[in-house]
Amino acid sequence: MDLSPTWHGIFRSGSTAPVLAFAFAFVAPLMLGSLLSPVVMAEESFPLTLTSQVPADASGETFTTVRAEETWPAASTAVIVCDVWDYHHCLNAVRRLEEFAPRLDAVVAEARRRGATIIHAPSDCMEAYANHPARQRAMDTQAADSLPDQITAWCSAIPSEEKATYPIDQSDGGEDDDPEEHAAWARKLEALGRNPRMPWKQQSPLIAIDEQADFITDRGDEVWNILTARGIDHVILVGVHVNMCVLGRPFGLRQLSRHGKQVVLMRDMTDSMYNPARWPFVSHFEGTRRVIDHIERHVCPTITSDQLIGGTPFQFAGDQPSPSEAPPSADADAAVAPWETVTIAHATDEVDDVPSSTGSQWYRCTLFAPASLLDSDDAHHSHAHLLCGADVEAAWLNGEPLTRSKPGVFAIAPEQAVSDDVNLLVLKTPGVLTTPPVVEGGDTKLELSGRWQRLVGEMHEPWTMPLPAKFGASPEILVSP
Repeated sequence: MDLSPTWHGIFRSGSTAPVLAFAFAFVAPLMLGSLLSPVVMAEESFPLTLTSQVPADASGETFTTVRAEETWPAASTAVIVCDVWDYHHCLNAVRRLEEFAPRLDAVVAEARRRGATIIHAPSDCMEAYANHPARQRAMDTQAADSLPDQITAWCSAIPSEEKATYPIDQSDGGEDDDPEEHAAWARKLEALGRNPRMPWKQQSPLIAIDEQADFITDRGDEVWNILTARGIDHVILVGVHVNMCVLGRPFGLRQLSRHGKQVVLMRDMTDSMYNPARWPFVSHFEGTRRVIDHIERHVCPTITSDQLIGGTPFQFAGDQPSPSEAPPSADADAAVAPWETVTIAHATDEVDDVPSSTGSQWYRCTLFAPASLLDSDDAHHSHAHLLCGADVEAAWLNGEPLTRSKPGVFAIAPEQAVSDDVNLLVLKTPGVLTTPPVVEGGDTKLELSGRWQRLVGEMHEPWTMPLPAKFGASPEILVSP
């Protein structure tokens, strides 16, 4: 040990106890202060620039960007990592995720280092984490005194979206793979023992989970318990896919926004499920941007990753937008005209956009069907029924045909509907549908007035979607009690 002459002389003189006592009394406070200073002297925070879009004029048709500078305390901030799965049925989705995952991992690590709560939410994968400390930590968190309404359910729309036009058609599921590559990818997933339609089993290993600090859950009530127990008012959402799970999950942007949390989307740490062969026939990345515009206007603000880890915002290598970009070529089925949005109102309502034209027409909407509507104890009404005009030729619920018992009345079998969730209803008529149908079950009636989508003419299987309605349908055509 290299001692100064003064200390060297003291240690050479007889008993050292008084000297050591003096040294500890002098040095210990300095050492303790040094150890505590990062916590006591400077609480960590996140200086953020929140980007929103507000109407530029009274028409509400154009928007202007506004930015607000805020500082969020790390201790009252959570980062939720949404559905960053190990595998996906869309190969291009896997490629894009793996491209931005290293930066996302750096974002999560930095947020954790500063003291934010990290919640990993790989939906439908909890079995893989049955014995994981982070999963146990989520389950053991003290239950909140009260839970928001429907916090355990998918959220397809919030009131601020009611009058908005959703910017993309995602009803085909959004896959943008080359068909041959997609088929080869499906075969590979099968060889790995995975279901090609739902191949995910855990979170991607590219995103680290801290066993000592993080949480793992895909439940809205458990997320709410964590936020409540830790006094968290600020939430950052990252992950995929922005037009489906990031928006709609029980822990997603819509639920957190409508229940009072200050939530933001980290817009460069996400991706969409959008196929450029569908309306509005733009590149995949432009489709993603249009969904982000919708979020900034009607759901919540956004931020970017550089605000946490420096550098510049992430951009996909293939994202080279061009104002003169031509719509991609597509086959006849993919290039059909988009469904148009129309309003089917109650007879006493005045509506400007009454649909017109003649010929075969298809109408579709989504409805949130509460259990009280579908589960009847009345022996004479064992099934719910769809009541509509006698000229409705056929009806489908979630892709399955409904049985017509008499003109204008269709039976809904229990196995055809999803209770307490979103269902897709499609009708075929010989002309304009002007009177809203009614779903009736038990003592509950749900009038399906509001905005629908309409398609004129014939097309291949327009009554179904490749994914559940809550994934594929736009929020503008949701009817709920």
